Amino acid sequence: MALIVQKYGGTSVGSVERIEEVADKVATFRDNGDDVVVVVSAMSGETNRLTGLAHGIMKNPTPREMDVLLSTGEQATMALLCMALEKRGYGARSFTGGQVKILTCSTHTKARIQEIEGSRIHAQLEQGNVVVVAGFQGMDEHNNITTLGRGGSDTTAVALAAALEADECQIYTDVKGVYTTDPRVVEDARLLASITFEEMLELASLGAKVLQIRSVEFAGKYKVPLRVLSTFEDGPGTLISLEEDDRMEKPTIAGIAFERDEAKITVAGVPDVPGIAYKVLGPVSDAGIEVDVIVQNVAADGTNDITFTVKRADLEQASAIAQSVATSLKARELLVDRKIGKVSLVGVGMRSHAGIASKMFKTLADEAINIQLITTSEIKVSIVIDEKYLELAVRALHSAFDLGDPDYEKQSNN
Repeated sequence: MALIVQKYGGTSVGSVERIEEVADKVATFRDNGDDVVVVVSAMSGETNRLTGLAHGIMKNPTPREMDVLLSTGEQATMALLCMALEKRGYGARSFTGGQVKILTCSTHTKARIQEIEGSRIHAQLEQGNVVVVAGFQGMDEHNNITTLGRGGSDTTAVALAAALEADECQIYTDVKGVYTTDPRVVEDARLLASITFEEMLELASLGAKVLQIRSVEFAGKYKVPLRVLSTFEDGPGTLISLEEDDRMEKPTIAGIAFERDEAKITVAGVPDVPGIAYKVLGPVSDAGIEVDVIVQNVAADGTNDITFTVKRADLEQASAIAQSVATSLKARELLVDRKIGKVSLVGVGMRSHAGIASKMFKTLADEAINIQLITTSEIKVSIVIDEKYLELAVRALHSAFDLGDPDYEKQSNN
């Protein structure tokens, strides 16, 4: 017998029929003797519908009341799933985040979990019941309903798994697991049997959309084995854990992540003096804009060029701030490029094998793709290129590092 925490996202519970299918899946685990705690999201589209209702009344609804409103989406799902389980003869009890005592800070719409009281859940499990918990929500010390922001249901599931010392946390979604890259771009992308927390965290932060960063961070911190599976197709999925498999014996890459929504700003010809990078980038960060890749070049004439990237959605605000800074520093010019993309190789094998970066650069050179910026870490190499070459670069690198599914050609022929 194992204790398993399962999370089902919006598409997995998008209709009554799909909720019935989730109940069948949960029932299979109960029949195997496992204790199951289920975390559910709102039905697909429900959060947007509720947000639309709020904005129909107020342009800027108060965060506290938005939390009260949005938390109802998950509550509807949890009640319906319990009904479906009860119809099948399984005991089931639903709980809101507050009823479970998921204690959070008081930052509405993006609260962080501080503590979870698991006694109520354990009591229900001892009675043989499936426990269904509303994801995405908690309660602060003043008994106000709070929500956890983007990816909140994943975070709820992982946090519960940690608090309950579950054997595994399973995230059910609309994909089979974690692939070497996006299968929509590379047809023979391979489903990974396993990946480390470290690799998954890099992939998630660099554009892979399978899991939210917060949930991966939480799982890694509390050593919760995390598995990503498909709700709609049977399969083992991808296990994310601390353990590194025998890939460390080979110079392989775990995966390739990419992002299209990047933009580049260059403040050219600023004085080459101590603290100049802070003078350029500080005001941008102070505005709450996340700066990604940063490159600083010193010219022969004693001036500096500072280049950095931001999300394309932040470009207008960031460039306005940078222009003001450039003017005050008497910079030579401000250059803006909104048509860039970022491609990243990620793999723990980089620690013990040289030549990964050089192979990456040669592959791109063979495709006549110019690299504009480069940044590296112990297990990652990221490059910024012209957006129009993004998919070509991903496919070329995927092939060069032999990341493709060896069975893909057989499947295609059949």
